[in-house]
Amino acid sequence: MKKFLDEDFLLDTETAKKLYHEFAEIMPILDYHCHINPQEIYEDRKFDNITQVWLGGDHYKWRQMRSNGVEERYITGDATDREKFQKWAETLEMAIGNPLYHWSHLELKRFFRYEGYLNGGNAEEVWNLCNEKLQGGLSARKMIEMSNVTLICTTDDPVDSLEWHKKIAEDDSFAVQVLPAWRPDKAMNLEKADYLEYLDQLSEVSGVKVNRFADLIEALSKRMDFFASCGCSVSDHGLEYVMYAPASEEDVETVFAKRLSGETLTKEEEKKFKTAFMIALGKEYHKKNWVMQLHYGVKRDNNGKIFGELGPDAGIDSINNFAPSSEMADYLNALAKTDELPKTILYSLNPVDNAAIGTIIGCFQDSSAVGKIQQGSAWWFNDHKTGMRDQMTSLASLGLLGNFIGMLTDSRSFLSYTRHEYFRRIMCALIGGWVENGEYPADYKVLEKIVKGISYNNAVRYFGFSL
Repeated sequence: MKKFLDEDFLLDTETAKKLYHEFAEIMPILDYHCHINPQEIYEDRKFDNITQVWLGGDHYKWRQMRSNGVEERYITGDATDREKFQKWAETLEMAIGNPLYHWSHLELKRFFRYEGYLNGGNAEEVWNLCNEKLQGGLSARKMIEMSNVTLICTTDDPVDSLEWHKKIAEDDSFAVQVLPAWRPDKAMNLEKADYLEYLDQLSEVSGVKVNRFADLIEALSKRMDFFASCGCSVSDHGLEYVMYAPASEEDVETVFAKRLSGETLTKEEEKKFKTAFMIALGKEYHKKNWVMQLHYGVKRDNNGKIFGELGPDAGIDSINNFAPSSEMADYLNALAKTDELPKTILYSLNPVDNAAIGTIIGCFQDSSAVGKIQQGSAWWFNDHKTGMRDQMTSLASLGLLGNFIGMLTDSRSFLSYTRHEYFRRIMCALIGGWVENGEYPADYKVLEKIVKGISYNNAVRYFGFSL
């Protein structure tokens, strides 16, 4: 029987162990998509206790606590931090097979040097140990530096001032680059009740009064120039699905004018507007040599009661099984046919889409970049052992796994960098298994290039960051 979480955790062959310990383990981390607050990095946030680090805003954990019958006051309510930690420890006991069990213990081991396993019975011991470390200097920046991170891309709205990114860039005491990433969802989602208020904000910060669709794109282009001046070269879109409903410029302007007047749009009108929006921005990304990330396949805010009390990102989202791959292919083709398709990363929350993505990306590769169109790492409900193996196996079967740009945290927590270790162990186990089974030669010169590439080097090349 193997010891829990030993140095060869998840590495089930000698080749896997060699690939991980000699190649993957030593590589830095490039976290090209996360939701960390840049203000907390600049201010080097200090945490009073482990609950603040672990449970504040972590809807992954909230879902499981609810599944364990925990009252909401111990999850997002007014219970004390110690009480909330106790309830999480008791929940974790039941999480056998869940990635949260592995992530939580990797975090305890790497950041707090705790070698045991957390449960309801020893929660007080772990609480005291973690809090001692936190109060002894384990701050936000320290967690990042301990994780060997070289660069972080946050997630930022077009109207953001980016003041914290500027301050971090001017701070010579912190060597890690923290760059903005462009997330224009609010500018696209014209069905939202507060859309007109958002346009007022965009008009003010851009200096372009948005009265027409053409004005909207001009305002966003000016904001993109500002973001680029702060080091941004990455965009990200959260979509229900990648849609394609082409319309004339006149039709799109008519739809936009209808929304500005306060009228309700049909679903088809929304779809025409969003298609035009995504095509226009895709062309801007190509012009600026930005990477476009498309996250889709989510059904958000399913529980109306919890949403009414807590708002979005409360742990009440799910996989949406409606994502016509034909429309995604048509959208990419609309950009490719005019040679305006930017480097693009496709992420679906539905693992059933793996093969569709794998075949679509092969249709749009070209010599302008190695692996120009990527399938993104197993995302959100899929970033577990099975999901990661399935995504990489599908990508390997249909494309070139060796060009894959690898893992990202997609997290709000400063402790989440252990997810890169988790991913790398799973990746080395997968590749090591193929080598041991005679499906790939034991050519360690090439294997080193592949493993180091997926761990870090491919992302550096793909995004073109200066490190």
